[in-house]
Amino acid sequence: MHTTSQEEGVAGTTSARGKRADAQRNLDRLLEAAMDVFAKSGVDAPVREIAERAGVGVGTFYRHFPQRADLIIAVMKSQIDACADAAPLLAAEHDAGEALARWMQRYVDFIVTKRGLSGALQSGSAAYAALPDYFYSRLRPALSGLLQAAVAQDVIRPGYEADELLRAVATLCKANPDEDTAATRRMVGLLVDGLRCRPGA
Repeated sequence: MHTTSQEEGVAGTTSARGKRADAQRNLDRLLEAAMDVFAKSGVDAPVREIAERAGVGVGTFYRHFPQRADLIIAVMKSQIDACADAAPLLAAEHDAGEALARWMQRYVDFIVTKRGLSGALQSGSAAYAALPDYFYSRLRPALSGLLQAAVAQDVIRPGYEADELLRAVATLCKANPDEDTAATRRMVGLLVDGLRCRPGA
């Protein structure tokens, strides 16, 4: 039985989609594994350790990340994206004040997670030069939207900018370098509480 060119085209398209889906799954596993390994062993951990944790071969690792800097940048961007993407989800599930408070705590998670990458990011390598712009291009609008909604609902006082709060939380995280995340969360909670409108104020 002969297959038509149309059937062959459909089969080829399905096969290509399957390969792309497999590649994306491998990429996702590598990023997750790298974040875990970096947190435990640092960014200089052996490639084989990351590949084994992800359940892929070393060859697959290098197809996605020819240089270690490529992996570090991809991990960093994935963490930034996850933090930014949490903002609309929280806004849909909670009132404006609560969504803002929860996102600020989510941002604490991001900062703490980033500690494992800090050595590489502060190395001065030109490979990481574009990351600050990416950071602000994703997180600034995410936080700005939450702030604006909270101000519009009279639960947060106006006059604060997203950049100010991003820097404030990062500073509070640096004040607890010994991984005392609970203390950092309390301080960030106090920061958010200080932004709230007070009845009769």
